[in-house]
Parts: sequence; C-alpha cells; structure tokens
Amino acid sequence: MSSEPIRDPAKDYLLTPQNAALIIIDYQPTQVNSIKSMDHQTLVDHIVTVARTGVAYGLPIILSTVNVATGKNKPTVQPLLDVLGNIEVYDRTTINAWEDLEFRAAVEATRRKKLIMAALWTEACLTFPSLDAMRAGYEVYPVVDAVGGTSVAAHETALRRVEQAGAQLISIPQLLCELQRDWARNDTVPAFVSLLFKQTPAPQAA
Repeated sequence: MSSEPIRDPAKDYLLTPQNAALIIIDYQPTQVNSIKSMDHQTLVDHIVTVARTGVAYGLPIILSTVNVATGKNKPTVQPLLDVLGNIEVYDRTTINAWEDLEFRAAVEATRRKKLIMAALWTEACLTFPSLDAMRAGYEVYPVVDAVGGTSVAAHETALRRVEQAGAQLISIPQLLCELQRDWARNDTVPAFVSLLFKQTPAPQAA
C-alpha cells in the first residue's frame, strides 16, 4: 500500500505542522478556578496535552495572560509553563486579546493562517479573538475539550456562536490525528501515541 504524494503542507486545507499556529490565552489560577463547565484538574491536564502537542509538532506558540503586569492577576499555571519553557508571554489588560497590539503582531508574525486556539473563558477570551481573527481572514480551530466557561450553558453557547461565525471546532484526539496524518512520519509517532493514549480511555476488560 502506498500513500498518495504528500500534499504541500503549507497549503493543505487540513491542519499541518507547517500551516498552523497554537494560541493559548489566560490559563491562570483565577480563571481556572472560576470554570464550572469542566473539572479543574481535567482542564489543566488537557491544556497541558495541547501544549505538548504544539511542542511535539513544532508549531509556533503564542502565550498570552491578562493583568499580570498590573499585579491584579497571577501568571500562567505552572504545569503549562513547565511544558512551554521560556516562551515569551504577551500580557495585556484587554479581555479580547486581539485588541492588544503586541499579541496581534505576534500572531501575524507566525505567518500562519490556521489558528488552533484555547482560552479561558470560552464565552469571552476564546470567543472575542476568534471572531476578530476570522474577520481578519484567519481560520480558527477552538480545542473544545481544553476550554471552559463559567457555566455549561455559557461554554456551549459560546462554542455555538463561534461555530456559526465559521470556527472549526476540534478535539484533542482529532488535533493529534490531523497533525500526524501518516504513520510514515516516524519522528512524531512516539509523541503522538503518548499524547493520544492520555486522552483515550483504555478499553475495559470483559
């Protein structure tokens, strides 16, 4: 069996390591602790998996926080920082990250038009930059199992809003499979298997 000739990864309509960037917004203690749509530890575990995915596939990663420099908020949660290392952080005062000039310039500098996006809360810090980015010509892929809202209704309503505006909702297993795409891409298979099976429950014995 032979795979078809590899499509141009920069122009592929599916996500590839060469055409996508990962955006992570406001995974800070206050925001995590306010989430009511998902268990807090599960949320942190999932965003860490998303970050590890970005690192494993060599994606440009943009990390943003809100109100750290003003002293009103704490930095990104440590498990996420442990994965991202000494990445530059774009701190801001705006709820909508897209309204921060430095953040938007960082996204533009990646020269990637497909934005894999995760943010807290779904109804604000995910929704607003997603809507603005799409109006600016970007494709947005919210990672639905790594984001959360102040209630289940707020989370689900926000996802419907961005989807109706053109966002392409994606889960962690789908993200991994789309970036990997071919078992012949041997370099990333170990990371793929490790990250995927953290997300997929093992089958129960009969």
